[in-house]
Amino acid sequence: MAEAVNHPPHYKRGGIEAIDVIEAWELGFHLGNAVKYISRAGHKGDEVEDLEKARWYLDRYIASKRGGGHV
Repeated sequence: MAEAVNHPPHYKRGGIEAIDVIEAWELGFHLGNAVKYISRAGHKGDEVEDLEKARWYLDRYIASKRGGGHV
């Protein structure tokens, strides 16, 4: 059970855990979630759904950078 919470295999690929990349690159919430969903796509649940979730976070981030607030 602890593995499902602390170090789930669907977030660790090639010896690198998604959270380590997110923190090292200081991606913040929106970009961090996009990376998380991209990294697990096809390894937990529906691949296309994970990619759509990543796109949702990217769209919100882009909208905020354009000054348009949230999508």
